[in-house]
Amino acid sequence: MKTLKNGKIPVIVIAGPTASGKTAVSVEIAKRFNAEVISADSMQIYKGMDIASAKPTADEMQGIEHHLVDFLEPHIKYSVAKFCEDAFHCVEAIRSRNKNVIVAGGTGLYIDSFVNNIVFEKQEDNEKIREKIRLRREKEGIEAIYEELRKIDPETADSLHINNEGRVMRAYETYLLTGEKPSVIRQRSRSSQSPFAPVYICLMYEDREKLYDRINKRVDIMLEKGLLKEAEEYFSLDRQSTSSQAIGHKELIPYLTGEISLETAVENLKRSTRNYAKRQLTWFRRNENMIPVYCDKYDNFSDMVNAISDIIKKSGLFEEGDIY
Repeated sequence: MKTLKNGKIPVIVIAGPTASGKTAVSVEIAKRFNAEVISADSMQIYKGMDIASAKPTADEMQGIEHHLVDFLEPHIKYSVAKFCEDAFHCVEAIRSRNKNVIVAGGTGLYIDSFVNNIVFEKQEDNEKIREKIRLRREKEGIEAIYEELRKIDPETADSLHINNEGRVMRAYETYLLTGEKPSVIRQRSRSSQSPFAPVYICLMYEDREKLYDRINKRVDIMLEKGLLKEAEEYFSLDRQSTSSQAIGHKELIPYLTGEISLETAVENLKRSTRNYAKRQLTWFRRNENMIPVYCDKYDNFSDMVNAISDIIKKSGLFEEGDIY
């Protein structure tokens, strides 16, 4: 098990927008670098949300251990601070087995907060402010809160999808409670030194339309696998839970309630997913340590994985096939 001379723990990050192929890449890299995978996906944590979150199947994982997937009941809220705590425990367990660590996913806030060892300031709950935000949400819609958050703190707004209502409202609540932008609080929390030395790979596409085509096709496949039934089951469980607001469920609810046609709902879902991918890319591009790998530059999957392996080896943090 390798620890660098400076005491830091080497970590491989495989990030990227939805439908970019992170699962397949992280599994192949895990095989080559004797690693286990920590999932950094804010929706794959929930039990039962298999289709909407594109949760990796047993066949797709190919025997590679995946952590922080499919462990939380749909009604339970989960924070980025709790993810960082849980992920660190996973690192300790993985290294106790003489394995390396891969952090793979599309939730940039989870990845960066963990890798950079962000320290989260405790905030007092203020029920009056929370109730005020809730009433505004009911009267004006989440769009009004999101747009106000964008005026106050565009960096934070860009990091959140409007469909993730819980996080949008929490960010706005943070501002009302503290009088500070959430992004400023986050920046201040970065003063703690990180125990990790990451090589940060981000899967991207030079031709954005190729990514969008992958997204559209994946939505069609999800529907064939039973996405509509899954969304209906979650909707019946708890209409206000974080998990019921996931992309892939929320867009189908107007169809389930008879407000729009299935065709319109599916088109809304595809558009929402494409917009989410844009926001993910915006987030990842801001990371100066990010190494882009353009998937559409390679003739086949094997060539791309070989290129990623070379990047990791050249980082000096790992050696292919070594057992640390």
